[in-house]
Amino acid sequence: MTAANTRRGAGRREWGGLAVLGLPTFLVSMDFSVLYLGVPHLTADLAPSGVQQLWIVDIYGFLIAGFLVTMGTIGDRIGRKKLLLLGGAVFGVASVAAAFSTGPEMLIASRALLGVAGAAVMPSVLALVTGMFTDQRQRSRALAIYLTCFMGGATLGPLVGGVLLEYFWWGSVFLVAVPGMVLLLIFGPFLLPDQKAPRPGRLDPLSVVLSLGAILPFVYGLKELARNGWEPLPAAVLVSGIAAGVLFVQRQRRLADPLLDLSMFRNRTFSSALTLFFVTALVGTGTLLLVTLYLQNVTGLTPLEAGLLLVVPNVLMIVGNLSTPPLANRIRPAYLIAGGLAVASAGYLMFMLADSTSGPERIFIALAVVMLGTAPLAALCNHLAMGSVPPEKAGSGASIVQTTTELGLGLGIATLATLGTAVYRSNVEDALGPIPSDAANAARESIDRAIVAADRLPADQGDALLAAARDAFTSGVQTVGLVSALFYAALTVLALRAFKHVKNSDGDVDTEDVPPATSGTDRAPTTSLR
Repeated sequence: MTAANTRRGAGRREWGGLAVLGLPTFLVSMDFSVLYLGVPHLTADLAPSGVQQLWIVDIYGFLIAGFLVTMGTIGDRIGRKKLLLLGGAVFGVASVAAAFSTGPEMLIASRALLGVAGAAVMPSVLALVTGMFTDQRQRSRALAIYLTCFMGGATLGPLVGGVLLEYFWWGSVFLVAVPGMVLLLIFGPFLLPDQKAPRPGRLDPLSVVLSLGAILPFVYGLKELARNGWEPLPAAVLVSGIAAGVLFVQRQRRLADPLLDLSMFRNRTFSSALTLFFVTALVGTGTLLLVTLYLQNVTGLTPLEAGLLLVVPNVLMIVGNLSTPPLANRIRPAYLIAGGLAVASAGYLMFMLADSTSGPERIFIALAVVMLGTAPLAALCNHLAMGSVPPEKAGSGASIVQTTTELGLGLGIATLATLGTAVYRSNVEDALGPIPSDAANAARESIDRAIVAADRLPADQGDALLAAARDAFTSGVQTVGLVSALFYAALTVLALRAFKHVKNSDGDVDTEDVPPATSGTDRAPTTSLR
C-alpha cells in the first residue's frame, strides 16, 4: 500500500466544508450569465450608452481572467481560507452596490469589484478542495461535485435571472448572491482548514503589474477583435499584452520566489491537462455561440425556448460528471477521458447532419452527445492537474488551470465563431439574388441582419434572402462541427499518451510509464483514481 493510500479519509467536517465551498462556486459562476436577460431592464432604467452596456456585461469576466494568477499566488502566501473569506465578503458588498446602482458608472465599478472578488474566490476554492481531500478516491468525487456546482451556476444563471426579472426589478439578479456569501462567512471559519505555503517567499509587485499588463490587454484585444473584426486599437492592445507576457515570463525565470512557478509546466500531466482544458474551452464556446444562433435564426426558436433546450445537454454533462469517479475505480483515466473525447468527436461530426429545414432536433442530439462525451475530461482533469502540483503551490496551480480555461473561452469566439461567420459570408455572397444593395450588404454582415433585412423586402424577395442566409449559416455550423471533431480526435490521442501512467488500482502510478523528471516539481502525480 502506498503513502497516498494511507492518508486519513475525509470526515464530516471536510464534507461540510465542501458544501460551504459549493455556495461561492455556484454564485461566482452564475454571475457570468445571470445578467444576460437583465440588460434590457437596466438599460431602460439607467440609460447606459452602447459602450457602457458592453462594459457592464463584459467587465466581470474580464477582471476575473486578469486577476486569477495574482490571487492564486496571494492565496498561497496569506492563506487560501483567508483570501476566500475576504473575497466572499467583498463579493457580497459589491453585489449590494451593483443592485442599487444609480447610474451606469456605478454599475460598471460594482461589476469590476465583483470580478476582482470572484478572482479571489475561484482559485481559493479549487485549492482548498484539493487540500481537504487527501484520499484520492474522495478527492476525485469532491472535485466532480465542485465542477457540478460551477456548471450548475453557469447553466441556471439565465433561468434564475429570468424568474427574478419576472417578479422583481433588475437589481434582484445581484442580490441573490448575498445570502450565499453570508453563509460562507458564517460557516467557513469553522469548517474550512487554514492552508498556505510553508515558505511562501515575498510577493514581487512588478510581477503582479506585468501579469495584469499581459492578461488584461490580451483578453480585451481578443474580445474586441472577435466582436468588431480587425481594428488597429484592439490589435495594438493585444500586441502590448503579448509583449508584457514575454517580460513577465523572463522575470519569473530570474526570481527566487516567482509569482508563477514556470517549472510546473514541465510536468507532463499538468501541461497535458492544461492543453485539454484550453482546447475544449475554445471549441465549446465557439460552437455553443453558433448553435445558439442556429436555434434562433435558422430553426426559429425564441431566446427562451433556445435557452431551455440548451439546459438539457448541460444536465447530461453534469450527470456524466458525477458518474465518472465511480467508473474510474475500474477504468484507467486515460481510457475514460479518451473514450469520452472520441464520443464527443462523433457528436461534432453529427453537426454535419443539420440543415436549414431539419428543425432543432438534430443539432440538439449532436450537442447532447458532445456534452456527455466531454464529461469524463471535465470530471477527471482537475484531479489530474491539481494532483501533479506541489501542495504549497496549490493556489497558483488552481489559478493557472482557471486562467487557461478563461483564455480558451475568449479564443473560441475569436477563432471558431469567426470561422463560422467567414463560411456564412462566403456562401451567402454566392447565393444572393437580385435584391436591393442595402439588403445585400446587411446579409453579408450577419444572419441577424439578414433576417431584419428580409422582413423589409417584398414577400418573394424576403423569403429567398431568408432561405439563402439560413443555408449559408448552416454551412458555417457544419464546417465548425467538422473542425471541432478533428480537434477532439487529436485530444483523444493526447489523452491516451499523456495519462497512460495514471492507474486506478492501489498504487499511484505505473512507474515504468512515468516520464523522467527534469526538476523538483517535474514528478509523477501523487494521485491514483481508485
